[in-house]
Amino acid sequence: MLPFRHNLRSFIRRDRSFIVGDPTRQILCARLLSSSPKKPTPQPSRLLRWSKRAVYTSLAVGAIWGVDKELNASAIGRNVRTLWTCMLIALDYKVNFTPENASGIPALHERVANRVYDLLTANGGLYIKIGQAIGNNAALMPRPMQEKFAKLFDDAPQIPYEDVERVLRNEFGRPPSGMDGVFEDFEETAVASASVAQVHRAKLRTPDGNGPWVAVKIQKPDVSKQVEWDLGAFRIVMWLYENYLFDMPAYFVVDFISDHLRRELDFEREAMNAMLTAEYVASEPRLADKVYIPMVYPEYTTKKVLVMEWIDGVRLSDRAGVLRLMGEKDGRTPPGGSGTTDRLPIERFGKLKGGIHSIMHTMVELFSAQIFSWGWVHCDPHPGNVIIRPNPSHPSIPQLVLIDHGLYVRLTDDFRRQYATLWRGLMTIDFGVIKKVAEEWGIGTPDLFASATLMRPIKFRKQDDPEGAKMREEFENMDQYERSVKMKERLKGFLTDTDKMPKELMFIGRNMRIVQGNNQIFGSPVNRIRITGYWASRSLTTSPSLNFVERFREYTNYFSFLVATFVIDMAFWTSKINQWIRIRFGMTNEGFEDQLERTMRGFAKSNFGVDIADDAFQG
Repeated sequence: MLPFRHNLRSFIRRDRSFIVGDPTRQILCARLLSSSPKKPTPQPSRLLRWSKRAVYTSLAVGAIWGVDKELNASAIGRNVRTLWTCMLIALDYKVNFTPENASGIPALHERVANRVYDLLTANGGLYIKIGQAIGNNAALMPRPMQEKFAKLFDDAPQIPYEDVERVLRNEFGRPPSGMDGVFEDFEETAVASASVAQVHRAKLRTPDGNGPWVAVKIQKPDVSKQVEWDLGAFRIVMWLYENYLFDMPAYFVVDFISDHLRRELDFEREAMNAMLTAEYVASEPRLADKVYIPMVYPEYTTKKVLVMEWIDGVRLSDRAGVLRLMGEKDGRTPPGGSGTTDRLPIERFGKLKGGIHSIMHTMVELFSAQIFSWGWVHCDPHPGNVIIRPNPSHPSIPQLVLIDHGLYVRLTDDFRRQYATLWRGLMTIDFGVIKKVAEEWGIGTPDLFASATLMRPIKFRKQDDPEGAKMREEFENMDQYERSVKMKERLKGFLTDTDKMPKELMFIGRNMRIVQGNNQIFGSPVNRIRITGYWASRSLTTSPSLNFVERFREYTNYFSFLVATFVIDMAFWTSKINQWIRIRFGMTNEGFEDQLERTMRGFAKSNFGVDIADDAFQG
């Protein structure tokens, strides 16, 4: 356009004859000659354009990051980290999980385990709870994943006291302490801090100034902002796990787990859980004096603050302290714990009666009653949630105190009956009963299911069965890629119909594994299998819905159960004698649970190609 104008001006200046007699042409040419040509606008360089775009993008990302951090507790950033990690894992598996890279598959599993663990611990909060829920079945995952999930402890740094004060002001409209405070005294340093809450010690305000000391559980303020984002990310990850990464059934439990994790964040619900559990305990004569549930103060409890009675005692996780309290010597190297506590001077008490055996017997009975009699199950009975103290009414007798009542599962009557029937079938080696329950629950491998339930190998094939021997030989001759593929095929066959699978089994299995681990770390002082089986069979014979014929049949079956328990008791006491001899000769202190775990690992590896870590069954 510009060269055309320039040429037109030159032509007009040389020859103006074509405009003579035409006023319109004269005006246009005059305007053209009087206007100065516009210089072309310089275009910015490509480097400058990209630099501006980079600056604008950085400012936008920075603004989003700042808003997300201040108003949304970094929920978006956590999700971005999650999706990025999943993308790296998916790409790693897509590229490296091949027959040609069979020797590199263990390293692949190790990288993925590290990435998942780093993601869960970096995000913290509800991610720890989600990781623990996934880790319920870590024994079926590659060995590096088992080891990493076993390290997912529910602890975290304390939040500043200013945040604690802000939560209490929001909930009660008053500061924690002071003239108009909620409490007469409030210790600013938390006595415990977990992923979603922390606990402070406080003193209730009373007219005489002698109010009781209480435990104040305060939800961390970021959790409520992050929960739906975190559960959304959990849903995406489980979908990828099932449909893209491993082609294994996993997504079917997402709604059930998410619902119960939401409930765990409602402290008013936790208070009701504790009070209901206290009623159940009080109604059971075998447990009423041996188990205690701390008293709840509903008038001080909200959805984000829970106030319960303070309990002085020794946590079950302090193995050395519990043994000192019971006046027993340690037969093995303690995994931790000094055996001292600033709340309960152990030296003030004499040796409590019953020894560690009485404590573990009470613990197994408590959780067996929850599963088979009450249908109301505490799903997180790890040793940190169990406190041992002298019974206030009988100071020479130990009492088990159960705390942290956020996660419970309600079992239907049909499920309890089926589960009790399964346990009695396991005890009496009634394979027909075991297979029937497995089919009702959409489980295609009754032997693996039975073994996982009982925590001991159950073989439907005879030892000299040619098919079983051929199966074990095949696994020995496979490379890592072939073993991984075969393991996935076997485990996919475990769940044939996820719609039939009771979701409660996810948490019941966790409960069983942790109870086994608690018994195991103290040298297996009680026959856990026999006690659990007793409560299962007892619940079937005492069911109020039975008529005379049905009750007679159940008592007949109960007689068969008693015969079976005699055999189990013989195995248990043989193990205890061997354990006593090994201790006397300075050998390893392997208990009954240790032997079951060892044989269970061998069974899983030879029959299903699953390499189970040493501590996979310790909860």
